[in-house]
Amino acid sequence: MKIAVFGVGAMGSVYAGLMTEAGHEVWGVDVWREHVDTINRQGLRLEGASGDRVIQGMHATSNADDIGQCDLYVIATKASGVGSAAKSIASLMGTGSLVLTIQNGLGAGERIAEHMAVDNVLLGVADGFGASMKGPGHAHHNAMNLIRLGEMKGGMTGRLQHTTKVWQDAGFNAKAFDDIDQLIWGKYISNVSFSGPCTVFDCTLGELLENPVTKCIAEGCAAEVYALGKAKGIQWPFDDSAEYIAAFAARMPDARPSMLLDHHARRVSEIDAINGMVVTLGKQLNIPTPYNEVLSAVIRQREEAFV
Repeated sequence: MKIAVFGVGAMGSVYAGLMTEAGHEVWGVDVWREHVDTINRQGLRLEGASGDRVIQGMHATSNADDIGQCDLYVIATKASGVGSAAKSIASLMGTGSLVLTIQNGLGAGERIAEHMAVDNVLLGVADGFGASMKGPGHAHHNAMNLIRLGEMKGGMTGRLQHTTKVWQDAGFNAKAFDDIDQLIWGKYISNVSFSGPCTVFDCTLGELLENPVTKCIAEGCAAEVYALGKAKGIQWPFDDSAEYIAAFAARMPDARPSMLLDHHARRVSEIDAINGMVVTLGKQLNIPTPYNEVLSAVIRQREEAFV
């Protein structure tokens, strides 16, 4: 297959690297010129869960027009980059091309819909899949749990199953689901519970829940998401959101959310798609969200100094 990955940061580099190793023609698109140049000159160094090696043969560019038509376009940007990626893809894709978007937070499908019809759009959820950049052309992934894939409009289709097998054959633990919204919200409640609080208190997931005060804040964030999901008809697979996020943290207690890593690097985070989206939805549904409202305000105030 010919595959383009938009956003070859930490996660995108892992996707692109393993797909290249599986024999696909892979193009990585990223605005980080030094990263792009290093990949083209030296290859992509990928270390962590699947070993430490340099992957040759991947194409990288900062100009989407270089790519042309692909079988699969993967949007692995931060939430703020989904719209611009979708706009570029809309001008390149053919009638049989598929778009798969994998982001933290909510709203990726809606952002894509502003630039193209969503008939050929799949949604993905990366579960327990931490990664970071060590430098240009050098990515590290510390866990590879599960890639969940689903049709944006729901249901099980042949193209969804085929795409899932492409990921499986590249070494990913991937699975197709007929109700991806439930899974997106399942990850979202964990994103919200840890991203904002860990960033504000500068701690790992385990440290956050070890402190009774910050644990209460994380549980408050989770309860707000749980209430919003109920109001929107999400079929939660659990009844106790506090137990759910505790189990999530127990699997990776030393992890630091990408939002915290963004702040360490003095980069603007995905706050609008994560804790900030809780506040937005709360206003729409008339559900109070004080925990997420305060955390979002603190994070946005800190990020004013990054710009």
